[in-house]
Amino acid sequence: MRMLFLLLLGALSVAAAAPRPRVAVGGIMHESNSFYPAPTRLKDFEVFRGGQIVSQYAASQSELAGYLEGARQFGFEAVPTLFAEATPAGPVTAEALDTLTAELIRRIQAAAPDGVLLALHGAMVSEKFPHGDAEIVRRVRAAVGRKVPIVVTHDFHANISPEIVRESTALLGYKTNPHVDQRERGLKAAGLMSRILKGEVKPAQAIAKPPMLYNIRFQNTNVEPLRPIVEESRRLEKDPRILAATVSGGYQYADTPAMGVSVVVVTNDDPALAQREADRLGEMLWATRDRLKLSLPNPAQAVKQAMAEKKFPVVLVEMGDNIGGGSAGDSTAILAELVRQKAQGWVVVIADPEAVKTAARLGIGGAFDMPVGGKTDRLHGDPVRIRGRVKSLHDGKFIETEIRHGGARYHDQGLSAVIEAEGSTRDLPNVLLLTTNREAPMSLHQLISCGIYPERQRILVVKAAIAFRAAYEPVAARIIEVDTPGATAVNPARFTYRRARPQLFGLK
Repeated sequence: MRMLFLLLLGALSVAAAAPRPRVAVGGIMHESNSFYPAPTRLKDFEVFRGGQIVSQYAASQSELAGYLEGARQFGFEAVPTLFAEATPAGPVTAEALDTLTAELIRRIQAAAPDGVLLALHGAMVSEKFPHGDAEIVRRVRAAVGRKVPIVVTHDFHANISPEIVRESTALLGYKTNPHVDQRERGLKAAGLMSRILKGEVKPAQAIAKPPMLYNIRFQNTNVEPLRPIVEESRRLEKDPRILAATVSGGYQYADTPAMGVSVVVVTNDDPALAQREADRLGEMLWATRDRLKLSLPNPAQAVKQAMAEKKFPVVLVEMGDNIGGGSAGDSTAILAELVRQKAQGWVVVIADPEAVKTAARLGIGGAFDMPVGGKTDRLHGDPVRIRGRVKSLHDGKFIETEIRHGGARYHDQGLSAVIEAEGSTRDLPNVLLLTTNREAPMSLHQLISCGIYPERQRILVVKAAIAFRAAYEPVAARIIEVDTPGATAVNPARFTYRRARPQLFGLK
């Protein structure tokens, strides 16, 4: 009996001393717009290394926060390596992709991990590689070998290719647009990684790609036609045989062969089941194509409609200048109409560093008179002359504590100036917020931090598509989507596609 006790005690001591599995955590995230005139360079990326990843993202609603929470819940050691992200813009330069990927791999190798969790957008285009995310995974796979599991998370707008499915162990994406489940999906990925490392599951994944472009106008997962399909993917994940099910809406501004909708299903060692369910969800997507017809007002019509409303605020969505989709952030299409039609009580945000510098030089109370916006290219309209006064100046930093699209907590739109434009009254000011950096309208604090209270205004202009809804729907009396020109125009006929599959439904 004593001998049995000693053996048991020894076994427990060995088990207690066994190290926890090590999982490298990192990623490179960019949504690349093939039609944006300026490339995304190395200097455009904000890079976090090691512990910086924890301090920046642990309290956020991002998938990285889910990874880190998963390490605590599931008992593995998360080793932060490198995470880099840049505001959506043009394709990533070869230098940026090579430099960031090389450092990511060096840090992963130094971690000597048992597994790798990678946060990738899924719609990165680089100068040399149409599917930049697949190339990153290919290089990481070559560095760690076939035995180390790589679990990848993707944005809902990912253009997923068979290559990245082949090189990863498992891939899963967000289910929501606006994206409000990133932390949840990161936690799901971490739990899957834990089960893989324990030998509880052996992932087998399959992809289906119906030949269709699912226009961003219809990618709101809270309403028809996508809602029931996403709900079906949720139901699938309750089946113990299925480890993950992802429906990806795709990103129509990345001109690549992988552009379009995708379905990825991951099963426990059942590739036939994975393919069968992926194909079934793909057929559900294909069956909605007769409901994807564009019919939106132009800027003149939309402003007229907004001015005629009885309840406010009315949100005008400038879809051709969707900052979160890689546009300039300085379109004047709607601003010009607000001025021309003498609307009152409007708010427009324009990224115009030159105008911000002028406002700062004039100082608070200074008389402002200069052309704003329309300075990136000719896609987004001509500059519009704005007269008024500098009401306030701000450092542009703000915090979002709620669950909002993108999951970010800390934001910085750079030095910013609030201009009270001509036509303002005491109760209905016309407000132009000039920013140094492009900042997608994912948080009301973008305005509130600058002394602008959305619910007091009549017309709010957002440069977005779907992402703004999580923040703006609670205060909006009505939302009007507007067909405006720009790098993110909703009508694909405005662009010339060279790499996308020509047979895609919805491309013309």
